[in-house]
Amino acid sequence: MGISVLTQDSNNSLILVITTVSGQEQARRIASDLVEQQLVACAQIAPVESIYRWKDQLQQETEWRVILKTTASCYKSVESTLIKVHPYELPAIYAVPVCNALESYDHWVREQLR
Repeated sequence: MGISVLTQDSNNSLILVITTVSGQEQARRIASDLVEQQLVACAQIAPVESIYRWKDQLQQETEWRVILKTTASCYKSVESTLIKVHPYELPAIYAVPVCNALESYDHWVREQLR
C-alpha cells in the first residue's frame, strides 16, 4: 500500500467539502442524501462550538460540522445540492484539498462516486 500524492490543480484530486448546520438530524439528512446520490463517498458529522459575528451581533452556538469526502470534479454538484437543502441564509460551504491519501483509500473513494 503506497501513498498517492495529489495535486491541488488536478480536477480528479480528493477534497473534503465542509459545511455546518444547526441540528444533528439536518446533518444526517444532508450526509445521507449526498452519499446516496453518489456525490460523496463518505460523510462525517460531529458537534462543534461556533463563535462568529452575524448582523453585528456576536453569536455562540453548537452546530454540526459535516465533512464530505469526494473529488474536485464533483465539487460543483455537491455545492449546488448543499445550497438547495441548506437551512442557513449564508451557509459556509468550502473545500480543502487532500494532499496525500492512502492509495487504496483514494481508489475506494473514487469507486463510490458516479
